[in-house]
Amino acid sequence: MSDAIVIIPTYNEIENVESIIRAVFAQQKDFNVLIVDDNSPDKTADTVKCLQEEFKNRLFLLERTEKSGLGTAYIAGFEWALENLYQYIFEMDADFSHNPDDLIRLYEACAKNGADVAVGSRYVKGITVVNWPLSRILLSYGASCYVRLITRMKVKDSTAGFICYRREVLETINLKKIKFVGYAFQIEMKFKAHKKQFKIVEIPVIFKDRIKGKSKMSGGIITEAIFGVISLKIKSLFTK
Repeated sequence: MSDAIVIIPTYNEIENVESIIRAVFAQQKDFNVLIVDDNSPDKTADTVKCLQEEFKNRLFLLERTEKSGLGTAYIAGFEWALENLYQYIFEMDADFSHNPDDLIRLYEACAKNGADVAVGSRYVKGITVVNWPLSRILLSYGASCYVRLITRMKVKDSTAGFICYRREVLETINLKKIKFVGYAFQIEMKFKAHKKQFKIVEIPVIFKDRIKGKSKMSGGIITEAIFGVISLKIKSLFTK
C-alpha cells in the first residue's frame, strides 16, 4: 500500500479525469488517487469506475449526492484518507493546472525535508502563472498579499490548492470546524496549520490555466475569501 494519496475533487471533469489519473499513476513514486465526485451530470464518476478495474487498490472513488463546495469535498477526502491510514495526503485539481510531475517534490518536502505542509506555490519565485488574463493574476496575487497582511502568515501563495499534508496536521486541525467551502477554504486550512505552529514550506511550481472543461470560479467564492480572512483573524484572537 502506498503511504501517499492524491485527493482530486471533480464536478463535470469528464474531459480531464482519465488523463489526470493516468498522469498521477505514471509518476516514479507510487501514489494512490481518491476522486471525490459531486454527482457530476456529465458522468465523471462512471469513467472513474471503469478505470478502477485497471487500477485495483490504487484508484478510489467517493461519490457525493450533490455539489457542495470544494472545501467540503476535501474534508470528506481528508477523513477518508485518515481512516485508511495514509501518511501524506495531497490536494490537486483535475484540470492539469497543477502538474502531476511536481507531486514528488511536494512529497519529498514533507517525507524527507521536515515540512509538515508543502504548498505548490505560484508566487514564491516571482509570478509563475501561464495563460491567465492579467486581471485574474492581479486578483489572485493581490488576494495573497491581502491575506499575508491580515493574518501575518509568511505564505506567499495562501490561496494555492496544490498541497501535501502530513497526516499529523489533518489529525490536529479540527476538520469539522472548518467553516469555508470555496476559495477561502485554502486560506483557512493554511491559517489553522500556521496557528498550530506546523512547518509550512512553499515549493515553486508553474501553474497553467485549464485547457479543457469549465472553471468553477465565481463572484461568491471571491467574496467569501475577502471577508472570510478578516473573520478568521478576529476569531483567532480569542482562541488558542
